[in-house]
Amino acid sequence: MDINDKKRIAEDLQERFKKSTIVILTDYKGLDVSSMNTLRRKLREANAEYQVAKNSLLVRASEGNDVTLIKDQFKGPSAIALSYDDPVGPAKVLTDFLKENKKFEIKVGVLNGKVIDFNGIKALSSLPSREVLLAQVLSAMNAVPTSLVTALSDVPRRLLNVLQAIKDQKEAQA
Repeated sequence: MDINDKKRIAEDLQERFKKSTIVILTDYKGLDVSSMNTLRRKLREANAEYQVAKNSLLVRASEGNDVTLIKDQFKGPSAIALSYDDPVGPAKVLTDFLKENKKFEIKVGVLNGKVIDFNGIKALSSLPSREVLLAQVLSAMNAVPTSLVTALSDVPRRLLNVLQAIKDQKEAQA
């Protein structure tokens, strides 16, 4: 690979690092081609990318963005998983893949400018997906106005019941 190809790859990675919400560094040593293809397919389904790159290219691409926080971890066979919207998806895929493939290793990650270790990635993977979290928030926000309307409509209903009871009582006396 000549110097121009290396520069182009590093610049491409740098742009993708800048746009990503999460970058997870993994060690793929010991995986066969079919396992790697399976992992890539699962990550694509989770709207994430997976790329193997030389450590020197990763170091160069990490300059000027948040990934520079983990550049000292670029040792040995390195591959990165990137996601541009939902950070939970790739974390789930990678931790599930780790359970099936003991040779696979999750090293470290960067989430919105903060370094997260393996335990942080594992905790992130236990969260519900973005869509589920949004549905839960929407449900909670919808419950407040519904409760308010119920409470406000209850006052006139009770007044109406009291008036009806007074009317029934007066009719019984008459």
